[in-house]
Amino acid sequence: MILAATSGFCSVPTCPSLDQSKKLNRGKIFCESKQVLYSKTSITHERRKTCECFDLYKELVPYNEAWSWQKNIVKEKKALIERNEDCPDTLIVLQHSPVYTMGTGGSEEYLNFDLKDPPFQVYRTERGGEVTYHGPGQLVMYPIINLRNHKMDLHWYLRALEEVAIRVLSTFSIKASRVEGLTGVWVRDQKLAAIGIRVSQWIAYHGLALNVTTDLTPFRWIVPCGIQNRHVGSIKGLLGESQSLTTDFRHPDDCKLIDIAHNSLIKEFSEVFQLEIHHKAIPLSEHLEKNI
Repeated sequence: MILAATSGFCSVPTCPSLDQSKKLNRGKIFCESKQVLYSKTSITHERRKTCECFDLYKELVPYNEAWSWQKNIVKEKKALIERNEDCPDTLIVLQHSPVYTMGTGGSEEYLNFDLKDPPFQVYRTERGGEVTYHGPGQLVMYPIINLRNHKMDLHWYLRALEEVAIRVLSTFSIKASRVEGLTGVWVRDQKLAAIGIRVSQWIAYHGLALNVTTDLTPFRWIVPCGIQNRHVGSIKGLLGESQSLTTDFRHPDDCKLIDIAHNSLIKEFSEVFQLEIHHKAIPLSEHLEKNI
């Protein structure tokens, strides 16, 4: 069964196991759209605009709740634009409980399980791309960006998100790159960052998922993003393979890796998009009330 968003918010510890998270059976990630053309990202502004940031990276947020939250923010931004008021950017950072998500035109042929009995819930969303998996240990970044404040060019925006992920991976001395004709960030034939977006009236939402300490087993039950003959990787997995690491990364602690990747993700997003990040606290109870 493929689901649409429903209500019901919960939170769990920062570094839960996949078995613990299966009990929640809710969540999300995104995928990639098979775009052609890429170029080196260069973004410059004389004065940095502000970006409000809701940082829930230590929480496992069910996918349907994050999805509804994004759509509410998009609606609010459209209303600001209609009133000719300032429409700043928003960033949400979190983890999801295990879930599969599909793009608008995603094909069920990329599912290696019976939809009547899926291992986790499956959501068909309005983003681009094919099926992907979200789960614990994967940092998900949802920029809700007013492209009028930057550049009204979707290819540019995708390349900018890739640049953020490439810079984050360099924090761990991992040399990542783009692959011509595909969207996302790769280390050899392993994809570490998936990107899938939706743009409505030049407001972009959905975003980027980076595998940090993710259990990659659920990716075996799909053809991730519809790409055959390639693999999915994680920062933890690559660090475990490397022989030329500093002591800090040779035997990494999962929570420490998540913390380092999170800090770098916020920093590099700010630098690439030339935004001044303003952290905003939001109690989980308040978020629940807004989505009832």
